[in-house]
Amino acid sequence: DAFIAFGHDAVSCDLLPTERPGPHYQGDIFDIIDQGWDLMIAHPPCTHLSVSGARWFSEGKKDPQLREDALDFVRKLMDAPIPRIAIENQVSVISGQIRKSDQLIHPWQFGHPEEKRTCLWLKNLDKLQPTHIVYDEMMQRPKKERHRIWSMPPSADRGKLRSLSYAGIAAAMAAQWGGATQLTLDQIPGC
Repeated sequence: DAFIAFGHDAVSCDLLPTERPGPHYQGDIFDIIDQGWDLMIAHPPCTHLSVSGARWFSEGKKDPQLREDALDFVRKLMDAPIPRIAIENQVSVISGQIRKSDQLIHPWQFGHPEEKRTCLWLKNLDKLQPTHIVYDEMMQRPKKERHRIWSMPPSADRGKLRSLSYAGIAAAMAAQWGGATQLTLDQIPGC
């Protein structure tokens, strides 16, 4: 949505249907990955990549092949025939198994008074620059509010809710990586 608001031709892609209007391809990313895109921002599922879930593999409670398949998926994304790529994921085994992340960001750097460490692996992109630091405001909130994502109780849609992108981060990506300047960030839906 942020890229579209800046006038870019942008398409989302997921195995699931979109919940928002706009261009969306429902299916395998590799069905459309070679269609001449100039930028890809990928959000691979963190289920088998997160450091927090690593113990399930080491304790033999999860098949290690699930992690290997997830890492292979990330490698294929990184090797896609697209000149500029950002891979977004929480602190994960990608850093130890493929390569270290190029940047670690938090929502509080982009106008959201919350903590959620997010890693970015970048190809031909500059590091994302903070746009609206609200660290002091965040620290005035109770820890449960600051760590809303971590303290989210189990539910049927917990994984989906934990993976939603913050509008301020999306707006920063669109403005900085899309090179657009005709809109201000407050004109983007959700910012």
